Amino acid sequence: MNRSAKELRIVYMGTPDFAVAPLRALVEGGYNVVAVVTTPDKPSGRGLKVNESAVKKYAVEQGLPILQPVKLRDEEFVSAFKSLDADLGIVIAFRMLPEIIWAAPKYGTFNLHASLLPQYRGAAPINRAIMNGEKVTGVTTFLLNPQIDEGAVLGQEKVDIEPSDNVGTLHDKLMNVGVGLVLETVEKIASGNITPIEQADMYDGELKPAPKIFKEDCHIDFSLSGEEIINLVRGLSPYPAAWANLSENLSAKIFDAEFVAQTTTAEVGTILSDGKKYIRVVCANGLIEVKELQLSGKKRMTAEELLRGFRNPTDYRFY
Repeated sequence: MNRSAKELRIVYMGTPDFAVAPLRALVEGGYNVVAVVTTPDKPSGRGLKVNESAVKKYAVEQGLPILQPVKLRDEEFVSAFKSLDADLGIVIAFRMLPEIIWAAPKYGTFNLHASLLPQYRGAAPINRAIMNGEKVTGVTTFLLNPQIDEGAVLGQEKVDIEPSDNVGTLHDKLMNVGVGLVLETVEKIASGNITPIEQADMYDGELKPAPKIFKEDCHIDFSLSGEEIINLVRGLSPYPAAWANLSENLSAKIFDAEFVAQTTTAEVGTILSDGKKYIRVVCANGLIEVKELQLSGKKRMTAEELLRGFRNPTDYRFY
């Protein structure tokens, strides 16, 4: 190919904050982003204020042409997309694209995925890696094909998962590393110095999926080990957050907690507290000390802040 990467006509497709950083790097790096595709604006909130995607807000600031199709197979959108005469498509945290779109650019379309593919294919790779207690994850660029997250890999970068990481901090680490990988992938595609590797040739063991997170996935079962519970809390903090019931009408989201290796004869879910500084919950092999939580209908606060107004916490139990 041996073209300058800055000459490639790039169409960028994305929606949330995770997709803004690579777009910014492309624009500020002088790459030729000819259009941005993002989700339609949605009215939200009490006043039904129009809510624009994070990618759209940035694209508007930069004066980039924007397409916001409701349906990706719509003839008008397909026609507009093809008229861009794109050399390369880049899609990050967007929607599943039909082949008529991802196959249209001259050199295809690649995606940035927040895992080391083929592991953690699916909608929630960052959450699931922490929830499963992984120590290493990473980012992958790969070519789109008809199967979700199964295209040939173009590049990967590993990222360590620290014991202090939650999904929020790991998201930011992966986003920053992903920016560099996106630019590196564009450069290699332009130079022709790239050999896509089929995922089937990379790994033949058991694959761990990363399906979408539902409310029931976030429920804390205190009969599990302390390590499993802490991984669940970390893997869901700050959003959507792990939770458990305290009574029929009261539940709590838990954002930060640590395991205390202390044995007790109390039943799992039992709350131990001095009423002033700490809240500890009995689990299978010790105690979970709750550091930050949010009772239903209340704001997020530390355990100490909660205890100033929450009387007799030991009258409750988590289940």
